Formats: sequence, structure tokens, C-alpha cells
Amino acid sequence: MSQSSGPLAGLRVLEFAGIGPGPHVAMLLADLGAEVVRIDRPGAVSTNPVVDRARHRLALDLKSEQGKAQVRVAVSAADVLIEGFRPGVMERLGLGPDELLAANPRLVYARMTGWGQEGPLAQAAGHDINYIAITGALAAVGRAGETATPPQNLVGDFGGGSMYCAFGIMAALYERARSGKGQVVDAAIVDGATSLMSFFFGVRHLPHLSSERGKGMLGGAAHFYRCFTCADGREISLGAIEPQFYAELLARVGAPAELAEGQMNPANWDDYAEKLAALFLTRTQAEWCEVLEGTDACFAPVLGIEEARVHPHMQARGAYVEHDGIWHTAPAPRFSRTPGAVRSSADDGAEVVARWQAGAV
Repeated sequence: MSQSSGPLAGLRVLEFAGIGPGPHVAMLLADLGAEVVRIDRPGAVSTNPVVDRARHRLALDLKSEQGKAQVRVAVSAADVLIEGFRPGVMERLGLGPDELLAANPRLVYARMTGWGQEGPLAQAAGHDINYIAITGALAAVGRAGETATPPQNLVGDFGGGSMYCAFGIMAALYERARSGKGQVVDAAIVDGATSLMSFFFGVRHLPHLSSERGKGMLGGAAHFYRCFTCADGREISLGAIEPQFYAELLARVGAPAELAEGQMNPANWDDYAEKLAALFLTRTQAEWCEVLEGTDACFAPVLGIEEARVHPHMQARGAYVEHDGIWHTAPAPRFSRTPGAVRSSADDGAEVVARWQAGAV
């Protein structure tokens, strides 16, 4: 594995292998330079070379006393621990926060779950769709009169899960710099997804910004903030909210003059949307890109992930990086002095832990 770089170089992270947001948290930290030792089950094979990159893997049987002892050795020199088991699993293994924080009071012990460590649902099984369902987020996605549409697992696992867990870890490390003490970070997807809904919770008295499915301006009801199908069956997206951007959109596409009036009147939205839909069916996606892309019309083509990788803007940004013959998403965010980097994984976790113990940098 190449040498760590980035603003988190020198940070020592112990990750317990899991699925969903936990590995993504570890990837985010590793991309920015943290040294991540991943505890895998013996014989485990990675199925996601992108999210599982930059790990120092260590296979351990956590049910054996030898495996638990090796974990305790690693924890004694670690800064951060990430686990995503059901509440109580780590305690039953003798690796709960009480035991490990007693051994290493500076440890930041991050717990990534769906329902959280406490509450009536804490012990229930669940997945992204369930977690965002009880927060109001899922109810806001989809077309009016139809069942809710799961937004992949972006809102729960990653938006409300891994991003908040990573933020919590950084906050705990910042506080540790003053107090010298670690603590437990209870990162629950239901908490994070609820926080993501803060904007809508604060404006629920405004009809234009309703989170009711298919009704609000940002939910696809407005003719100027939705997707349309083109002549070739491909799609485009519009987001021309501000009057000046809306005016530029109408001028560039040659929309009927009547659309210039009453943009923000919801009573007009369905009729105006039908007129725009008919208009956008007259040209292909590529042709509309020629007319609108790069202007203030607030436009972008709807692309699949392979198309996104080769889009000129994404290429110019270096948003994807080829590493060891595999295309990866680039580290984010970006830093002016200490950029992150995509690195390979290796089965050298035991050696890394030994170096931690020896106090080597």
C-alpha cells in the first residue's frame, strides 16, 4: 500500500467489517490519509473494491479469545474504532465501549446503526428504506398519487448514516484535543436522516416548499424544477427557480410566451409542464445540451454513472481516478495543501498494528 497522505495522515482507525455506511465512513477517513486497519472474518472477500479501498486487512475470529486479545492490542494504540453491529453485540464479545475506553481513554468509539443504540426499535432488523421511512424523508420522494420511491440507499445509509458518523468522529477528535478524553459516537441513520429533513421541517408552513410527495417546488411538481424526456428517450433536468434563470431558460428553448407569467403559481404548474414536455420531445438530449448546457438556465443532462465518469466537467474536476486498473470515485472534499489520495488495500493489518504498538509513525 502506498504511503498515507492527506489532512488525516497519522490518524489510526480500527474498523470492524460490515455493510452499508460503516465501510463508507472508513473509506472517507482513509481517503484523507487515516491509516485504517480493517478487522475481517477469516476467509472474507471484498465485493466492493471502491468502498473497501485503502485498508490494512486483518482476519480475526472474534469469537475466540485469541482474536479478542488481538483486538484489544490494536485498540490500545488506536485513535478511532468504527463498528456497525446490532446494539449489544460488541458488549457480548467483551469489546464494548466500557471495556475498551477503560483500556484506552482517548479512544473515539463510533457506533453506526440504523435505529440507534436505544429506543423501542433498537434491536429490530432494518435497512435504509425502513430508517428513512419513519423520518419523513421517504414520504417526500416520488410522484403524487403513487407509492414512495426509494432513492437508492443514498439518503439513509450514506447521507444520514456515514456522513454524520464521519462528522461525529471529527467532532469527537476535536474535543479530545482539549480534554484528552475519547467518547462514544452514537451515529444512527434515523438521527442523521431527521437532521437532513431540517430544512423542510423549518419551512413546512410554506406551500411552495412542501415535503408532501410530488407537491412541493423541489419535489418535482413545479414545471421549472423537474426532469423531462427528450426525442431519443433520454432525460434532462431543470432547476430554473430564480426569475432571471427562468427567463433565460424560456428564451433559449423558445417556450410559449404565456409561460413567462405566473411562474410561482402552483395552479399553472401542470399546464406549463405539459407545454414544456411537448417542447422537449422535439429534440434529443444531445441537442438540448448544445442549447442549454453551461448557461444560466440551470440545466444538466440526466446521466448514468458510466456517462458521468466521462462527462467533460467531471473529467476536468478529476472526479474519478483510475487506480490499479479500476475506476474509483475521487477523494472528497479537496484540500489545497494536503490532498487525499486513492490507495490500494493489503493484508498487512497485523504488521500495522505491531507498528502502532511500537510507537512508529
